[in-house]
Amino acid sequence: MAMTEMRMDEFLNELSSKAAVPGGGGASGYAAALGMALGTMVANLTTGKKKYAEYQEEIEDIIEKSQILTGELAEFMDKDAESFEPLSKAYGLPKDTEEQIQEKNRIMEAALLDASKTPLELMEKIYKSMLILQRLSVVGSSLAISDVGVGIQMAQAALNGASLNVFINTKLMKNTDVAKDFNSKADELLDKGNKLADQVYAAVVDRIRS
Repeated sequence: MAMTEMRMDEFLNELSSKAAVPGGGGASGYAAALGMALGTMVANLTTGKKKYAEYQEEIEDIIEKSQILTGELAEFMDKDAESFEPLSKAYGLPKDTEEQIQEKNRIMEAALLDASKTPLELMEKIYKSMLILQRLSVVGSSLAISDVGVGIQMAQAALNGASLNVFINTKLMKNTDVAKDFNSKADELLDKGNKLADQVYAAVVDRIRS
């Protein structure tokens, strides 16, 4: 069963078990999807309101894009598990002979590459959701603006969480050039994503308290 089809209690039970998946990657995908879903909710509560009529066309576009993005983020709950499974199996491969060691290293390197790509792709999607939430912090209904704040906090946590899954896998790569490239991309997303999230959160607090 796909994790997106699980009841919440089922997912939490799986997450808290000693099974290898779901883990931090799946939880990050879930958190990211929740953050974007909150953005969609704010947009839905804004659309059609006279007070925000000047943004109506933009709000409709946000609703469409954020709904798609929510689904894509949720898919990473399963993508994370799928990319980790080959790596999990690779750890258990025999290494009694030189030939086995070479084969294990080859399989491990390929598995580490896939296991690093997935959370990096998740980070890229999360940043897109952050940009939408940033705009909603300006044009979203003031009655639901706190939900933009919650959404950006969820997105920020997911971004930081996904980065850890990049770094823990690139650390084990023998191809240091690829590892450095992945780490550089993750660092860039962390830098601009965290700065953006802090700005959005501050803007939301300002709107609430002003």
